[in-house]
Amino acid sequence: MLTYNQAFYELKNKLQPLYDEREAAAIAHEALHHITGFDKIQRLLQKEASFTSQQQLQYENAVESLCLGVPLQYVTGSAWFMGREYYVNGAVLIPRPETEELVAWILEDNKANKQPLQVLDIGTGSGCIPISLKLALPEAVITTCDISVGALEVAKKNAKHMEAEINFEQMDFLDTAQHNKLAIYDVIVSNPPYIPVNEKERIHTNVKDHEPGLALFVPSDDALVFYKAITLFGNEHLNSNGYIYCELDAGHAMDCKALFEQAGYRNVEIRKDMHGNWRMLRAQFG
Repeated sequence: MLTYNQAFYELKNKLQPLYDEREAAAIAHEALHHITGFDKIQRLLQKEASFTSQQQLQYENAVESLCLGVPLQYVTGSAWFMGREYYVNGAVLIPRPETEELVAWILEDNKANKQPLQVLDIGTGSGCIPISLKLALPEAVITTCDISVGALEVAKKNAKHMEAEINFEQMDFLDTAQHNKLAIYDVIVSNPPYIPVNEKERIHTNVKDHEPGLALFVPSDDALVFYKAITLFGNEHLNSNGYIYCELDAGHAMDCKALFEQAGYRNVEIRKDMHGNWRMLRAQFG
């Protein structure tokens, strides 16, 4: 059996063709934390300790997947979002810190609201957005939809685990005939697919080859297809003075802002994320 120290350096070295040295080391540390239950300091203090036979098997399976570019979160089955651990698999996008900023903006605007909000999340994925909103705004009525049955299964599992009461709808949001399943809302939020297919090669291989393309990519000739659908939906399904919040592709942020303004929304604002990229939009209806 490998020692903790041997396993760390072996995995780090195997990952370096895919990642730079710092990222390879971070992934190796996280993988070993998951396998052993010991953090970096604990493992350093007992670096000559050996895997159990079960841990050795877990390690070998993890190495095989990680060296194929499978994201660490899919290997461990977990990802963190706003301080909570979510179950994830290949049916859903891995929650990202930039999306936490979008949720924080919604809470910043609505935390003091005395009336129970009606909220719709479009494209639930792991459920991290609607669950975070429900836990922060317990009086709110939260509905979420997704075209993917697999994604809805993951989101339902997370909602049940976190005791967040969410209404789930399986539907193709681009099919306007299905919009009658949905009600009238005070807040609509979405992190929709927004990467044009012809820009696929700019995406890291562990994302484009392993995260669900259905949740990532849109036609090259219609990058704003989901935002167009959201503006039209909002015209029929937003209460007066209601808000839409969206995550954006930085490369199309200005076009997206113009789209909402041309559709008659007011106070359209875009914000940069922690990396300085135009990443979030808020627009008011009515």
